[in-house]
Amino acid sequence: MTARRSGTDARERPIVVASNRLPFTFQRGPQGLRKRPSPGGLVSAVEPVLRRRGGTWIGWPGLELREGERVPARGRNYRIQAVRLSDPEVHRYYHGFSNRTLWPLFHSFPERTRFERRDFESYEEVNKKFASAIQTASGEAELVWIHDYHLMLAPAALRLQAPEQRIAFFLHIPFPPYDVFRLLPWDRELLRGLLACDLIGFHVSGYARNFLDCVERRLGARVDWSSQRVTYAGRTIQVGGFPIGIEFDVYEKLARQAPQRPSGRGERIVLGVDRLDYTKGIPQRIRAFERLLERHPRHRQNVVLLQVAVPSRSQVTEYRELKREIDELVGRVNGRFATAQWSPIRYLYRSFPQDRLCGLYRDADVALITPLRDGMNLVAKEYVACQVEERGVLVLSRMAGAAETMRETLLVNPNDVEETAEAIHRALIMEPEQRRTRMVALRARERRDDVHAWVNSFLEAATRPAEGLPLRDSDFEAWLGTYLSRYPLVLLLDYDGTLTPLVGHPDQAQLPSSMRRLLAACAARDDTDLGIVSGRSLEDVRKMVGNPDFVYAGNHGLEISGPGFGHFQHDDLVHFTRRTEELARALEKVASRGSWVECKGPTLTLHYRDVPEPHRASLVERARKVINQTGYLARDAHCALEARPPIGWDKGRAVLHLLRTSYGPTWSERVRVVYVGDDQTDEDAFDLLAGLAITFRVGPATTPTSATLRLADVDAVAALLDWLSRRSGVRGG
Repeated sequence: MTARRSGTDARERPIVVASNRLPFTFQRGPQGLRKRPSPGGLVSAVEPVLRRRGGTWIGWPGLELREGERVPARGRNYRIQAVRLSDPEVHRYYHGFSNRTLWPLFHSFPERTRFERRDFESYEEVNKKFASAIQTASGEAELVWIHDYHLMLAPAALRLQAPEQRIAFFLHIPFPPYDVFRLLPWDRELLRGLLACDLIGFHVSGYARNFLDCVERRLGARVDWSSQRVTYAGRTIQVGGFPIGIEFDVYEKLARQAPQRPSGRGERIVLGVDRLDYTKGIPQRIRAFERLLERHPRHRQNVVLLQVAVPSRSQVTEYRELKREIDELVGRVNGRFATAQWSPIRYLYRSFPQDRLCGLYRDADVALITPLRDGMNLVAKEYVACQVEERGVLVLSRMAGAAETMRETLLVNPNDVEETAEAIHRALIMEPEQRRTRMVALRARERRDDVHAWVNSFLEAATRPAEGLPLRDSDFEAWLGTYLSRYPLVLLLDYDGTLTPLVGHPDQAQLPSSMRRLLAACAARDDTDLGIVSGRSLEDVRKMVGNPDFVYAGNHGLEISGPGFGHFQHDDLVHFTRRTEELARALEKVASRGSWVECKGPTLTLHYRDVPEPHRASLVERARKVINQTGYLARDAHCALEARPPIGWDKGRAVLHLLRTSYGPTWSERVRVVYVGDDQTDEDAFDLLAGLAITFRVGPATTPTSATLRLADVDAVAALLDWLSRRSGVRGG
């Protein structure tokens, strides 16, 4: 697919944009619903693209639509599609999970985060609603572009409905580091939701690295750090940083047109502009200004902190408490330092029209933009655009995404009151030429990297297919190099679906000669022991592999045999031989055309790979009922249903028994274990080996797993075995 660059390119196809809110704010009046354009950089940046290319903008209209109410279906050359949400859905999806779970957690405020399963379930259902609306509207769309933390599950839901659709996502808030993100009980679900995309964009590269770290450590997905690509579910996903800009020319023009500041007041202005939110660091900022007045009395009666706080979420308790805290701080500082002619802090709790705000930006000597955490912070960029006289200084929090590119600012840690106070002082006494040098550079960059440049760069990346990532030695070295560097290896592998591709009949799953050579090469090393752990009968798996030097565990570990181990058979097996034969006859009666029963001694399997898809569910339900009625345990496998004796034994317990018997009770201190499997039956081993081994799940990444890492297919297993056979020997000891 060719990236589109020209605004007049006739080949451009429509796109679909999905965000929590539509580009219009709707109000209910005597004449019905009225709309007015929503403020914000996203609308001003993306709507022109939709007007030019055509397409659909999908979102919530901002209120619960009544019976018969309809949102206008047309924008300017594009369609509007409203997603109807009930008040309870808005309460749990938007106010609940989005803003009381994801917002504080992603801004690294775990102590403010609420984890409610009902909120998550509502979030999941609303995301499915959005996905259905997107799928209906996508049609001939070249791209679906989904925005922000409200819709992180929508890509996966859409991918199920439209497997070939090109999907991109942009997150407008920070993505937290691994140690914070993993606090979320549904962290894997969100990662899988995003990895259904072709491109995932963040404001800055630091957030992209956080995301990749979480993907690698929580999902075991393969990450190429140099190119910032992820291999997942048989697809390659591009990840990247795309710093959003503003409408620079618009802000500059408004600043030039704004009324001039009244003359006669010689006070210098330190300006703060924020939405009232605990992430913005307003209390810390006021304390820093107070410390400035304490340490540098020269600024008293000469400098004013003008703090604009735009009301936000006033119905939420913590926001009301924040306002009360700020009110008290302002009163305290003004009470300490104010004179009859001067108050150190002017606190304005209200919204400002954009033209008046641009005048404040232009006239401020210093902008104090010190959020505790912020995805980007466009206020910093707006201040720069409005500094038409190029004499202001920007003091900026290191915790804002903007700090990654706005290098000419004075960077501070907003939690460090002393550092922030000194930065304000430095800004106030800075020589005019130095102030101008810094501001000229900032303005040049923000003019170049405005919001339209951001849209163009993102869309170009979104329409450029990511290249696949062949496995390399460096991948295995990163996963296993340090882990294996000082210890012998015990390598344990499943057979079907791991060493051979899945086939219609078990007899057809012949071990390729190339895989046989790789297994032998691994086992030939004096620092490697090798075992095969299979659901097949012991004699069957031993015959299929054919190497007498391996340890074999058959029937999910109910029988184990091999050199140096002897022979193990679970004590309770003798009681189930006849009952297994009876169960096999009962299953033969419910088996439909295309299914068959495989007897394996103490266990058996009903295979239904050749049963037509519409008939599988009813067959499995009948078979499961028969298995449970006989007292056996039914376990799902690949197009099969396993029946096992109810004796509390599985691959996990078998592997632990094998390791304890062969290497003693302190085996985890003597050897390193790598286990590779592709089936739900291998999950028992993954669970019991968690923290004790490195485990690989083979197959589609859409299947949840407890394994440490993933391998796409049998070819990837072969690449792993090849590396293990060639790796450097045990070092140290």
